Amino acid sequence: MQITSVNVRKIEKDGSRMKGIASVLLDDSFAIHDIRIIEGDNGLFIAMPSRKTATGGYRDIAHPINPDVRKMFEDAIIKAYNEAE
Repeated sequence: MQITSVNVRKIEKDGSRMKGIASVLLDDSFAIHDIRIIEGDNGLFIAMPSRKTATGGYRDIAHPINPDVRKMFEDAIIKAYNEAE
């Protein structure tokens, strides 16, 4: 699996920890939208698209199933975020 495209839209809101939204294209054939870029206490991290459950919690709609793939996503998205205007 290859990340073939990353599009980032920066969000500039005072006081907000959310810094942007990303879309990722895998193997030029599968897209994942609405990946949030968040400023945490230890720097930027990503939050995968999620949906609110009936109990008030949140559940990811799509997500990596191992740490290596999560790091691949996070590295590519944060790199694109840093390069975006």
